[in-house]
Amino acid sequence: MSLPHAILTALLEKPSSGLELTRRFDKSIGYFWSATHQQIYRELGKLEADGLIRTLPSEQPARGQKKSYEVLPAGRAELARWTGESQDPKPLRDTLLLRLRAAAVVGTEGIEADLRRHLDLHRRQLAEYQEIERRDFPPGKGEPEDRLRHLVLRAGIDLETFWTGWLTHALEEFSELPPA
Repeated sequence: MSLPHAILTALLEKPSSGLELTRRFDKSIGYFWSATHQQIYRELGKLEADGLIRTLPSEQPARGQKKSYEVLPAGRAELARWTGESQDPKPLRDTLLLRLRAAAVVGTEGIEADLRRHLDLHRRQLAEYQEIERRDFPPGKGEPEDRLRHLVLRAGIDLETFWTGWLTHALEEFSELPPA
């Protein structure tokens, strides 16, 4: 049920077309909640049918024009209801960790190289998040909306910091293993 809520959040921040939403997902919300172009358009249709959003009126004929959407009061109320409800954390499901566990049984061939690849990917993501933080959240920028957005970014920074540290440790352990 979270994709509709992600879309409602994005539309409350700024009324947008489906294409604009897709681009915004790629640059912000998509870092922690991904969605394809098709999923976004499908959800826009459902949200509109449910009376949570509406297509903004257009001065030009609708044929061939991109539709922009805005959140209706019922959509805002739904988002507020969802935001205030309690949810349990989701259990961790990570294929790399499962593969590492399997390597203890069947051997480690190929996994060390993939650990290095993952480390590189997490380092790059961490650098990207840190650049966003430097650019968008300078010290002293204290509006409540910005502080909450910064908290979400900090979660990403902290997770990437965890993964880079853990992968570095894992590779150190691999260097101490006897040859296969």
